[in-house]
Amino acid sequence: MTLPLIIYRSLRQHALSTVVTAAGIALACGLLLCVWMVKTQSQSAFTQTTTGFDAVLGARGSKLQLVLNAIFHLEASAGNLPYSDYEAIRRHPMIKTAVPIAVGDNLRGYRLVGTLPDLFTSVEYAPGKKFAFRAGGKVFNADAKEAVAGSFAAQRLGLKVGDTFRPFHGLAFDPKNEHEDNFTVTGILEPTNTPADRVVWIPLRGLQTMSGHDPKAATDISAVLLQLRAPTAGFMLDTMINKQGNKMTFAFPVGAIIAELFGKIAWFDQVLTLVAYLVALVAGGSVLASIYNSMSARQRDLAILRALGARRRTIFGAVLAEAAAIGAIGAVAGYAVYFGLFAGVANIIRAQTGVVLDLTAKHPVLWICPLGMIALCALGGIVPALKAYRTPVAETLAPVS
Repeated sequence: MTLPLIIYRSLRQHALSTVVTAAGIALACGLLLCVWMVKTQSQSAFTQTTTGFDAVLGARGSKLQLVLNAIFHLEASAGNLPYSDYEAIRRHPMIKTAVPIAVGDNLRGYRLVGTLPDLFTSVEYAPGKKFAFRAGGKVFNADAKEAVAGSFAAQRLGLKVGDTFRPFHGLAFDPKNEHEDNFTVTGILEPTNTPADRVVWIPLRGLQTMSGHDPKAATDISAVLLQLRAPTAGFMLDTMINKQGNKMTFAFPVGAIIAELFGKIAWFDQVLTLVAYLVALVAGGSVLASIYNSMSARQRDLAILRALGARRRTIFGAVLAEAAAIGAIGAVAGYAVYFGLFAGVANIIRAQTGVVLDLTAKHPVLWICPLGMIALCALGGIVPALKAYRTPVAETLAPVS
């Protein structure tokens, strides 16, 4: 029990420097964990989120913009398609399901999307999962001024079945751009942990014919969400629409297109990771400086321990173990930093995109990083440990005249 007692008393004696150093380690560890877990989880969640569709058909333009607009309800529409294009693709033998959508309005900042009731009655947003309504709710009538609210949007807007509202023109909320149409909420969706949770859904005709919209575009749509009969159909349609045509854009496969987005912003993850590594190195250096600077005050105590029979290697091990103990304290506290940072980032991502990150998800980095921090701190303790190892007993204990 001698070694643990030495470590405990040293940590207690230098409590302030221990707490400050451990706090730096906790920040570095928590930041590294958060950056890594948010990066891996968000990339996996975004590339796997398709809301049940294999491809998107839209106006000529960027595939990424089309997917972000139609699947994630971000970005603006690249343009409109005539309803006849939807009818044509719906009848195509390679297409299993086609659901048109129209955008361009919002409800106090939450996007309104016009679509058909088939989206909620026939489509699985994930394998084996269909949209479900909370008690008392039902899908809207395609010819009525009715609405279905996603769970997150309903929560933030305070909507419940039977409520009425007036939409606002445009994708950005402006109280001056209120429409005259009144819509009644017929259902609230159960949470799906997809971008659909952030949307207020209304009938396609309800959005197309809303007051203030261009009558000439009363039948236009923004995009068509597609389920294919076979993966090979996607490549054939890509050739037919994208390479041989010049009118529309066929975005397929959805996951690969989103993966391109993460490839473009990979530099940002690298910058955050570099910052976290630098913080970790600074924290490791602070352990070295903290213990090394205290060696002068400890020399007499160490000499007494040597005089009482403690071996050099015991003293060396005690200092190394003290550095590792500071690292362990910081690593444990780093989990608290990680949970706090991750929860905050996850809430922002959910509010902005509807994609949900899992705080309880397991990953090897969750134990590799803390162990690495402890090892780094122990490495930082080698220099002060060598100084303690070389403490001259006779000279240190000699009385000062």
